[in-house]
Amino acid sequence: MVGNPYMAEAGQPQRSGTQSLGRGIRLMRMIASKPEFGWRLSDLAAASQHDKATVHRMLACMMEERLVEQRVSDRHYIPGPLMYELGMAHPARVQFQRAAENAVASFAQRMAGIGLLLLRSGSEYVCSVRSGTLPLPGLMVHAGTRRPLFTSSGGIAIVQTLPEDEAHEVLSQNVMQEVTARGGGRLAALQAMRERSARHGFGVNLGDVVPGVHAFAVPVHNSGDQAFAALCLMGSAELYGEERLPQIHEELKSEAAALSELAHTLQL
Repeated sequence: MVGNPYMAEAGQPQRSGTQSLGRGIRLMRMIASKPEFGWRLSDLAAASQHDKATVHRMLACMMEERLVEQRVSDRHYIPGPLMYELGMAHPARVQFQRAAENAVASFAQRMAGIGLLLLRSGSEYVCSVRSGTLPLPGLMVHAGTRRPLFTSSGGIAIVQTLPEDEAHEVLSQNVMQEVTARGGGRLAALQAMRERSARHGFGVNLGDVVPGVHAFAVPVHNSGDQAFAALCLMGSAELYGEERLPQIHEELKSEAAALSELAHTLQL
């Protein structure tokens, strides 16, 4: 049963200010999930389960603060410059991002595939880095893409490190997100990817979700030894056949270890 969104975790009614702040943050997360296409007001209202007048008032406030912009060409709402500027207030993460861009680019070139760095964001991931020039039809993940964790081998690599109860909660939320957004058509394929990954002990997708696209991932740990990110390698079935799994796993672990060491040094 879904909990009452108007109740705090301690079981007490949320104060109106806290409730409004929570609504605003959830709305910003939604807008950030489709940075290129953007959102119509009606779609945001439907997805957030609020009436259009309420959502419009929230958007007007966010636009005044430059958290959200309305694109002139189609009137869609997209992330504003303040979202980016606020992220720069964490120097260690900015430094990690710059180093990761170079590391993932070098890794992708060495492996002749597409390299991704996915950051955990609650029950979702955000693509922080994408590098590589391999043509890969069907790969719709770019820097800034936000999706449920269980839709990616990288997300699965992160979920594999979680305590059982937390992993169950994340997967339950992800299933609800998937069904709400796309229906249940992909659930069997996503389950197959999770089961394959469990057998191998790291994120493995051998065309389970998108035929012909193979993907592999291992977690990257922060200074608290938590999986805060995942390093992914993606390519075609011809390039990365199942017989290469041991080699790919070792290459990923080596590169992820270097990124984890950097995260420890920066005290992330």
